[in-house]
Amino acid sequence: MSPVPTPPRVYGTWPGGMPYLAVGSGPPLVFLPGTTPNHDAPTGTERRFQARQILPYAASRRVWWVNRRPGLDPAATMADIAADYASAMLRRFDEPVDVIGESTGGSVALQLAADHPAVVKRLVIVSAAYRLSEEGRDTMLRVADDVLDGRPRAAGAELMRMTGSGALSNRLLAALGWLIGKPFFARASADLMTTIRAEDAFNLRTGLADIVAPTLVIGGDRDAFYSAELFRQTAEGIPRADLALYSGRGHMSTGLDPRFLPDILSFLDPPDDTGSPAGRAEPGAGRGDISVQ
Repeated sequence: MSPVPTPPRVYGTWPGGMPYLAVGSGPPLVFLPGTTPNHDAPTGTERRFQARQILPYAASRRVWWVNRRPGLDPAATMADIAADYASAMLRRFDEPVDVIGESTGGSVALQLAADHPAVVKRLVIVSAAYRLSEEGRDTMLRVADDVLDGRPRAAGAELMRMTGSGALSNRLLAALGWLIGKPFFARASADLMTTIRAEDAFNLRTGLADIVAPTLVIGGDRDAFYSAELFRQTAEGIPRADLALYSGRGHMSTGLDPRFLPDILSFLDPPDDTGSPAGRAEPGAGRGDISVQ
């Protein structure tokens, strides 16, 4: 049996200079990535990593990986960053489109859907909530300080330590972060610091009710950047949201759960055409609940 060919990838910039990677064909799906060291077009290993994240959706979708624009105003807020996306999406698409936001990209996606409902059809939030946990905020501020003080390995260890699902994986990932911290943060720009400050101040608790798009919130109950409670509160605050909470999963391993891709695909392409979320709701479960395993 011959291998399935990899679909061709297209690179470029959206209006405003936002770098994109596009792959696949079909209805558009916009993917907002997590923290990156800068907002330049990804190259080399980073490009391959970002491409692997979106390839699973490309079988039936035209997937647009789109990063924040470079050269952000140092005082930019999450609302400002979301406005950049809204402006570019209105110029790129003739109708609302489905959006996936992961980690920091999930924060941006929540703000986008709340402030600019006309551009979002369905919303998937992965490993993100209406705000960071206190530990998550403290960690990201320490990462910023380490980078600014010329300690990239310490920054990498601090960042990766938070992505595990327990003491052992946290230690192993911290060691990995120490090894990759220098090459990763060697390319850090002022945009990284701006994004960290914007997410530090981000709290959309009262704005969740403004999100009208059907929404799926996915998280791991051991995610140290957030928490099971923050994921629940996020789903409960959005009028048409469900939650897929994976037991034993941390920030990094949520996307490795075998339920992850099926949950997203069934939500984006539900068996009916009403636009309603298509989760595995437990009998009697209320808003904000999908079966938690």
